[in-house]
Amino acid sequence: MKLIYVVIDGVSDLPVPELDFKTPLEYAETPNMDYLATKGKLGLMYTVGRGIAPESDVAVISILGYDPFKYHVGRGPLEAYGAGLDMKNGDLALRCNFATMNENKKLIDRRAGRDLTTEEATLLTKEVNQKVKLESHPAEFCFKNTLGHRGVLVIKSQKIKLSGKISNTDPAYERMAGLGVAKKNVDMVLVECLPMADTKAAKISAQLVNEFTEKSHMVLEKHEVNIRRSATGKMKANVILSRDAGDELPTFFNINERYNVQFACLADMPVERGISRLAGMDLVDLPPPSSDIKSDMKIRVEKLLNLLQTYDCFYIHLKGPDEPGHDGNFQRKTKVIEDIDQYFFGEILQKIDLKETIICITADHSTPCILKSHSDDPVPLLIAGNKIKPDGLKKYSERSCQKGILGTIEHGTTLMPMLMQILQKGS
Repeated sequence: MKLIYVVIDGVSDLPVPELDFKTPLEYAETPNMDYLATKGKLGLMYTVGRGIAPESDVAVISILGYDPFKYHVGRGPLEAYGAGLDMKNGDLALRCNFATMNENKKLIDRRAGRDLTTEEATLLTKEVNQKVKLESHPAEFCFKNTLGHRGVLVIKSQKIKLSGKISNTDPAYERMAGLGVAKKNVDMVLVECLPMADTKAAKISAQLVNEFTEKSHMVLEKHEVNIRRSATGKMKANVILSRDAGDELPTFFNINERYNVQFACLADMPVERGISRLAGMDLVDLPPPSSDIKSDMKIRVEKLLNLLQTYDCFYIHLKGPDEPGHDGNFQRKTKVIEDIDQYFFGEILQKIDLKETIICITADHSTPCILKSHSDDPVPLLIAGNKIKPDGLKKYSERSCQKGILGTIEHGTTLMPMLMQILQKGS
């Protein structure tokens, strides 16, 4: 028996007036996921809990079966680990974005127009690492761009252990009980990093982050990449926003040992790869996602099928719909969902035996186009295959899942134990 556990990043949404008041998932033509809906059970799930609009790291930790309030230490260390940076306990790690800022510290775009190429980001990163020197406290840093506008920062003090108990400079996210959550009604202005604990380590950590932010901005503003971007009408990537600081790596239980299975992970982004690696999963090498979803899905299907006999369980994280959700582009989000249905699920359903396979489809969070950010809405959940008795529904969508026999799952931490029980018992 095999488990194929697919998390479609940000696929969940709210009704869109232009789509006849349907969500992009509900409006999309998804014959393959709908087929699985006819063969399985549906429901809704709060990936962390009611009232929490989680960032991806918090949600993924939860839906892999780890209590984020117990295990979460900040997204920064997970990003650093997933990106291959050297980080030890007492170092400070932060998730970063290249962004566009005017002379009044007003953020024009948190993602520099979302068209910053990895090549451009690499040149900017090289300049920052070469020219910025931290002088407010004896410390060194390494900044690394990962994909597009994304990056990660690790700061190492030469004298003390640093503290992750500091606030974000990115105004779109705040920290709630140590977890990163999306804010509502955001004033898009660069925020000063502040200590969130009355300790020397927290004060020095905040000071170092503010120094890095200011000095890197001066370097980026004058860089030839940004001069070219401005000349061609593109937004400058002239400031680095940071969030979700942490000063240690979490110690997860080994998911393979806990459930007596072997997990493989197929994920694109550093944070998901970092979490999976810390959980004990084997990481499958994948190229970064491109603009060609058909090609991206073909690679992932081939990797999955080639390893099908080697592993018991596969955690697959597909980034696709999240970005158009953040952009408010409901048409593109609908198309991405249709492409995933056709080129991923359409292909694997032709090659696997559903009687010998459990397939779970869900999301890590909702990214409604109307909000352009994560929300605290529950996500759709589908579990099909083997001896699972269908609940009579015919569509994989938020509205259909609301009627499913699985009901509403209040905490995402319960999903993995449920899947493991189904895997063992087959129903």
